[in-house]
Amino acid sequence: MKNVVKEIISTILYILAVLLGTYLLITFVGQRTSVSGSSMEPTLSNNDQLILDKISYRFSEPKRFDIIVFPFQYKENTYYVKRVIGLPGETVQIDLEGNIYINGEILEEDYGKEKINFPGLAVEPITLGDDEYFVMGDNRNNSSDSRDPSVGNIRRSNIIGKAWVRIWPLNKFGVLKHQ
Repeated sequence: MKNVVKEIISTILYILAVLLGTYLLITFVGQRTSVSGSSMEPTLSNNDQLILDKISYRFSEPKRFDIIVFPFQYKENTYYVKRVIGLPGETVQIDLEGNIYINGEILEEDYGKEKINFPGLAVEPITLGDDEYFVMGDNRNNSSDSRDPSVGNIRRSNIIGKAWVRIWPLNKFGVLKHQ
C-alpha cells in the first residue's frame, strides 16, 4: 500500500513539474502562433505556423526589419505579425510614389512585395516616441499596419516576441530571415 501511495505522489509531482516547466517555457521563452491572412506575403503565408522567440527582447531591443508579433488592440486574442520599419525616435514618411523615408532618407529595403499605393497616416511625417515602432506588412497594399489608425505605432511593451522559426508547412520549415 505504501508503494502505491508513493507512486501516486511521485506521478503527481512529475506532472506538476512538467506543467510548471511548460508554463515557464511558454511565458518567458517561446510560443507557437499562426499567420492569418496575406499581409506578410511573400515572406509568410496564410496558415503558416511559427515559433516566437520571447527571450531575446528581454536582453536587446527590436531591430529594423525584425518580424514581430503584437496584439491587435481592438480585438481580443488577435495578434498581428509585421516587420519593423521605424525605430524609436525616428521620423517615418511615405511619399505618393511609395518611397519610405526614415529621417528624410529613402529606406533601402526589398521586403515590400510591390509599390505602396496608399501611404495612410505616413503621408505626413510621423515622429516615433522613445518606445514606439513603425511596422508594416511585406504585402504593403494588403496590410493593416502602422499606416492605419486602428494599428498605429507599436509600443515596446506590446511586442510579444520575434517570429523565429516557421514550423509549418514542412516544406518551408526553417529560421526566418530578419535582416
